[in-house]
Amino acid sequence: MNAERDLSPLTPGVVRALTDKLYEKRKVAALEIEKLVREFVAQNNTSQIKHVIQILSQEFALSQHPHSRKGGLIGLAACSIALGKDSGLYLKELIEPVLTCFNDADSRLRYYACEALYNIVKVARGSVLPHFNVLFDGLSKLAADPDPNVKSGSELLDRLLKDIVTESNQFDLVSFIPLLRERIYSNNQYARQFIISWILVLESVPDINLLDYLPEILDGLFQILGDNSKEIRKMCEVALGEFLKEIKKNPSSVKFAEMANILVIHCQAADDLIQLTAMCWMREFIQLAGRVMLPYSSGILTAVLPCLSYDDRKKNIKEVANVCNQSLMKLVIPEDDEMDETKPSMTIPAEPTSEESLSKPEAVTTGSLDASGDSSNSGVFTVTSCERIQVTLNLDGIVQVLDYHLSDTSIGMMTRIAVLKWLYHLYIKTPRKMFRHTDSLFPILLRTLSDESDEVILKDLELLAEIASSPAGQTEEGYGPSDGSDVRPGPVELHVPARAGQLSSYSTKVLECSPSTPTMNSYFYKFMINLLKRFSSERKLLETRGAFIIRQLCLLLNAENIFHSMADILLREEDLKFASTMVHTLNTILLTSSELFQLRNQLKDLKTPESRNLFCCLYRSWCHNPVTTVSLCFLTQNYKHAYDLIQKFGDLEVTVDFLTEVDKLVQLIECPIFTYLRLQLLDVKNNPYLIKALYGLLMLLPQSSAFQLLSHRLQCVPNPELMQTTDNTKPSTSFKRTAASNIDYTELLQHFEKVQNKHLEARHQRAGRAEQLDRRVVL
Repeated sequence: MNAERDLSPLTPGVVRALTDKLYEKRKVAALEIEKLVREFVAQNNTSQIKHVIQILSQEFALSQHPHSRKGGLIGLAACSIALGKDSGLYLKELIEPVLTCFNDADSRLRYYACEALYNIVKVARGSVLPHFNVLFDGLSKLAADPDPNVKSGSELLDRLLKDIVTESNQFDLVSFIPLLRERIYSNNQYARQFIISWILVLESVPDINLLDYLPEILDGLFQILGDNSKEIRKMCEVALGEFLKEIKKNPSSVKFAEMANILVIHCQAADDLIQLTAMCWMREFIQLAGRVMLPYSSGILTAVLPCLSYDDRKKNIKEVANVCNQSLMKLVIPEDDEMDETKPSMTIPAEPTSEESLSKPEAVTTGSLDASGDSSNSGVFTVTSCERIQVTLNLDGIVQVLDYHLSDTSIGMMTRIAVLKWLYHLYIKTPRKMFRHTDSLFPILLRTLSDESDEVILKDLELLAEIASSPAGQTEEGYGPSDGSDVRPGPVELHVPARAGQLSSYSTKVLECSPSTPTMNSYFYKFMINLLKRFSSERKLLETRGAFIIRQLCLLLNAENIFHSMADILLREEDLKFASTMVHTLNTILLTSSELFQLRNQLKDLKTPESRNLFCCLYRSWCHNPVTTVSLCFLTQNYKHAYDLIQKFGDLEVTVDFLTEVDKLVQLIECPIFTYLRLQLLDVKNNPYLIKALYGLLMLLPQSSAFQLLSHRLQCVPNPELMQTTDNTKPSTSFKRTAASNIDYTELLQHFEKVQNKHLEARHQRAGRAEQLDRRVVL
């Protein structure tokens, strides 16, 4: 310490007392300093006041001697008390040395510093606000102090400072936010508690609009929400709840876009409370901000979709995520399809009128794939701004996220269903843009047909049916992928490649057989080809789900188109064994499924050129399987041709599988589908070839149960003479095939023989290869 002459106007006695180890003596010295400063205030001697403060600061508070530092702290507090309302003029000089002592290694000295600053702030009150940041910084350190006395003292000072801020309307929030943003990432529990308590206070002050700066502290708040302390988590939860209430009250002043990505990150948090809270915020953001959230759709979906497959342990998160998903889906509107990413993006006007549709979510189109309405009836609030807010649907990003989740085999069933609903919705609302992604989506959609869930397969089929029937998927060539053209073609016919002189192209009238049938596009035929390829490469899928898939497609699309196209594709199938199996599957569906009732009736009588065209197409492919060919003739009442075919069976290789199929055909004849055929047995005179055909089947069968069944049926055929009526002038009401049917049955029979020769040759080749393999094994 310097010589006593350098410490005037402080007397030697005061100087000795200030450095004494006893608190009482230091207190007496402080009272003397207070008296001295009051005299200087009365004299308006500012220079002496500054000199006293400088001495107490430099020679005592910042001294190397601990007792001198304690004396300096109590002396500075005494100066502040003496100055009263004038202390504001000297606050910088009073506060800085005290704050330096906050870092002292001696806990008692830190406590005295806290006590001194309390007295300084208590006197200055609102005058300390310009120095708030340094005070806050110092307090944030004391809040985490290990000494309980220091913590207790800092809490008293903290409450005093909060009271001052609450009472004042001159708090500088702008300069405080950077410090708050920095301190909010502290990992210390006490520091976090201190930060949250201040945020709650500032949020409660009407004149302080903390909501404007929420984007800068929101991430930190969610970090604190994951604290191990239940008390801190609860405080943070309350703070976030208050912010959310204010957001709902004043959505026009909320910076939704700046906080969207923060929520996306925390919606994927491992902590359940953080994830649930972030998801609730996301739900409100989507419903309040509406299309402002569209540019962040891919991120939102990344966070939301996995939550849809949560079990009951995370039921709350799952339910909120479901609402988020549905609300976001409603934001996609048809107008998004008319905008090109290369053109200026869609904007929301600063002051929307009631007529503008962008302020409300677009209702989801009806359909089994559409998301059900959520429980919230909140309208979408369009954020107002002095500028125009650009809103762009990032379709590429959304499709990429949906593709990823659909490809992930570990993802839950409900997530896969939600992905398929999204894709369906996008094809409904933005078909032209979506068809640019169809080629990349097609393989994964076909693979999804192997999913273990029937519900997933149903949604997948609905999506594929929409792709195959949407006018936006039509190309000029009729076969290639969509080129993304903006031209929307009108209804077109289904193009089925035909062999010259054999198959005529489908006329538009064929598609008009069902007014509700959607028009097929160029992807339909591509879909049928790829579906059959999948059945060929994955026989288990064909066995377990083949009939289910085809039946559902017949409901979603035109059954006639499906059978016509598949028959034409199978006509060119090189794997003859698969062709035979597939034809057998299609034939079983055709004869037994309730969904095919209309198609069976169409083929039953062959009254129209279209029905005869379809019969010829089916027949040529059905020839891959002799027994199914006969059943098709029975269905279409071509009994003479059926008899001619059975006559050819003598030249075929009769195997166990062949006899098994004949057995199944006999069983089918006894089913309700062929009721009309059994009744025609009463008209022996007009249906001789039907009886001959049935006897032909009987002769093919060994004496099995099927043989007995058919034999008993034929024994019931009446004597023709007994069936004659007395009135021979009336025409017969029984069925009689019109001769002018324009069907060349001779050519069809030749085609049958040609196909069977190919099958016989293929079987011999397979047998030869098997024999060679056996020889290699023996050698």
